[in-house]
Amino acid sequence: MSGAPAPAGPTDADWAAAVAAVRGLHPDARVLLICHVNPDGDALGSMLGFALGLRRLGVRHLQATFPGPAGVPEPFRWLPGVELLVPQDDANPAPDLVICFDAASESRLGDLADRLGGAGTSLVLDHHASNTGFGDVNLVDPHAAATSVVALGLLDRLGVPLDADTATGLYVALTTDTGSFRFEATTPAVHEMAARLLATGIRPGDISRRVFDTRPFGAVRLFGEVLGRATLEPAAAAGHGLVWTYATRDDLVRHDQPAYVLEALIDSVRCTAEADVSCVVKQSGDAEWAVSLRSKGAVDVSRVAVGLGGGGHRFAAGFTGRGPLDDVIGSIRAALTPALLTAPPA
Repeated sequence: MSGAPAPAGPTDADWAAAVAAVRGLHPDARVLLICHVNPDGDALGSMLGFALGLRRLGVRHLQATFPGPAGVPEPFRWLPGVELLVPQDDANPAPDLVICFDAASESRLGDLADRLGGAGTSLVLDHHASNTGFGDVNLVDPHAAATSVVALGLLDRLGVPLDADTATGLYVALTTDTGSFRFEATTPAVHEMAARLLATGIRPGDISRRVFDTRPFGAVRLFGEVLGRATLEPAAAAGHGLVWTYATRDDLVRHDQPAYVLEALIDSVRCTAEADVSCVVKQSGDAEWAVSLRSKGAVDVSRVAVGLGGGGHRFAAGFTGRGPLDDVIGSIRAALTPALLTAPPA
């Protein structure tokens, strides 16, 4: 693996190498698609949408997977191509081609990272500026609003025409990572891509209802409890403000909810008017926490996350915290220093 820093965007040579890696597959080649642990809409949508494109291209031996428990979050279980998913333990141990989606580093692939060493070629599709360049061929575009932008770029270069099933996954990826086209990453090119996807006949209202507007009552009660313990620190982040809350495994058990329901909680926290930086800390182990960070633009939260062992973008990032909750919050608070993190407002 190269281990080189991610470039400003894929070069013509990068695109050509990626096309050659796919076009050069022999008829019986084994292809394994992997996205990051605790997959979100961009990870699953990009991976499954691209998988369906490969199938249209004639790739026969195809698997898609992600590290950790095999269950797909409820908002994405209906996605076309979900039948291609296999548990991580059933994933081919020595594929001819591995394609990784939305993972900024090998660590995000968990126990599946070993598939990179056994692959004939590893191809990385991503849009995180913190990407470590861990693939043989890296299509990493930090300016892309979602990994699905990169995935569609490669499908176009492979000559795969869009159909509704492929477009559905790519649209879910695009709309989740742009916050339903509300975030700063929403550019004219994003709307142009959305128009292409919608032209296949997919129904954005149905997709939005399934992905964003459907939640079990237990999750509603859980959100109310966790939001009730939110803390506002107006002086934090050099006066830009920090708002944070946390959820424990006991909270999930008490409300009989799976962990993935907490992924949407950050949206209810980030709307706090008095804080530029928002944070949700979710317990994932005895002394382990999955931390989600968001910024409205005055603070580059990717620099916080990278400094604490994670990654992401200026407006959205995350890392894994270890130790007592107070220590994790303290590390975030300490990292929000004006000398390192204050950026010009967007």
